[in-house]
Amino acid sequence: MKLEWIIKIIIFILLVVALSSPIVVDKSNPLNRFGKDIVVALDASGSMNASGFDKEDEFSEGERLSRFALTKKIAKEFILKRQSDNVGVVLYGDFAFIASPITYEKEIVASMLEYLTQGMAGQNTAIGEALAMSVRAFEHSHAKSKVLVLLSDGEHNSGAISPKDALVLINKQNIRVYTIGIGEADSALMQKIAKDSGGVYYSARNAKELQSVYDAIDELESSKISSKEYKLKDYYFQTILLLACGFLLFLLYRELRK
Repeated sequence: MKLEWIIKIIIFILLVVALSSPIVVDKSNPLNRFGKDIVVALDASGSMNASGFDKEDEFSEGERLSRFALTKKIAKEFILKRQSDNVGVVLYGDFAFIASPITYEKEIVASMLEYLTQGMAGQNTAIGEALAMSVRAFEHSHAKSKVLVLLSDGEHNSGAISPKDALVLINKQNIRVYTIGIGEADSALMQKIAKDSGGVYYSARNAKELQSVYDAIDELESSKISSKEYKLKDYYFQTILLLACGFLLFLLYRELRK
């Protein structure tokens, strides 16, 4: 009888603890995570529908892909490799919009890329709008290392915001811009954007060179990222309930044996 009362008390205590829903918060990831907040701005103008690079490169897999399709494939690979970084995507043409806000869920961002199509933001190239919208994407960023990867294959010819005015916004937010020029990109403008923001300009003549700029991002200094949105919590009430049920079954077993 004494053993049964002890077990009943244990079951009661376990049920009370389970009702309190004990959790363990992982403070090592992401509260003490070091990384960068990165926005990838993709050109989706009409010229991005032109044939891409050599179909023999590893990314084309024997197909003649458009510049936009090839850019998406390489960008997707880059995003999935960002183990400690937050990533967002801006798409631009005549105008720019945030296709994905900055998030730690890289798999979701990479999957979202599949739904982006050339021309969905218009056929022209509004580089100023792309820069300004990227600044908006960083609005809630608390990372010290903010990086914008801006890809374009044409000249700025659309939008209400000039690249010069947008650069003022970029520098106020201490955003480093890495520009990638492919095709008939305005290299002078892309170089100025990169230089004035503390970034680097790349000219990509093939898919391998295009990938190299993404690899260079890994060399950037990372800073501590803190965000309640990505705090990891493990709930343990299920385990305690199972333990209480185990003791309860033991009591029932003893009753049946009497």
